[in-house]
Amino acid sequence: MTLTDEERNALVEYRIERAYETWEETRTIIAQRLWYAAANRMYYTCYYLTSALLISHKIDANSHTGVIRMLGMHFVSKGLLSNDMGHFYSRLFEMRQTGDYDDWIRLDETDILPLSEQIELYFREVIPLIKRNAILSGKKKLQENL
Repeated sequence: MTLTDEERNALVEYRIERAYETWEETRTIIAQRLWYAAANRMYYTCYYLTSALLISHKIDANSHTGVIRMLGMHFVSKGLLSNDMGHFYSRLFEMRQTGDYDDWIRLDETDILPLSEQIELYFREVIPLIKRNAILSGKKKLQENL
């Protein structure tokens, strides 16, 4: 997909906004003790943020597993994002898959609560990587919104 800098910047901003909105939604779901829905929304919180990171660096990924692969290849393996956060993102993907598609797997608060605590850490590691690579044409506006 070929985007202008302006389009790329708008898409990055949109995905970051979706990440924050989805995280707020997730907190409500957790408070209601809806563990499968929480697993799904925690994954999408980080998916939106991770896709914003990839887009800001002009890295294409055409699937959810592609996002995981590109995150590992371009950020974790180069030491830009911690191994722990790379594993965390992969774990969220697996948990979402399990919660959505595996009939005999149970998710409960012991699965969800420890991972929900790591969401804030994920934001703290990923947002600076996006800020550092803000597109020049919209750099000031993007950084103000982060």
